[in-house]
Amino acid sequence: MKVAFATDDGNRVNAHFGQSPMFAVYNVAKNGGELLELRKLPVLLNEDEAGRIDSRLEAIGDCTLIFIMQIGASAAARVTRRKIMPVKVPFGSPIDEQVKRLVEMLQGKPPMWLAKVLRAEEEGEGEGVDGTHG
Repeated sequence: MKVAFATDDGNRVNAHFGQSPMFAVYNVAKNGGELLELRKLPVLLNEDEAGRIDSRLEAIGDCTLIFIMQIGASAAARVTRRKIMPVKVPFGSPIDEQVKRLVEMLQGKPPMWLAKVLRAEEEGEGEGVDGTHG
């Protein structure tokens, strides 16, 4: 599954969803995780809150989870409507540690929230709901 991390340095989860300058996108599976890309967002002056949320949703639209330090209520609602699960972690959490924890959860018995996300991803995979393949 693809997992995004809100970051300003590519190494730590240290950004609020709406202000994140980039997302580190990883592919995470039972056998490990790997960095796919750093998705940098363009800096747009005078962009309103809805525009910032839209551009970030566009950047992570193919992800299953988004790890953030903080997320506003309206952004969280829009993220979850897109079938992306927001996961809050402490400021400065190393991304590689979060990836390692996720891999360990996938190898064992995933917690209920993760099992639910995995089930939803499996159900949606065969359908090609958005025209893309997972």
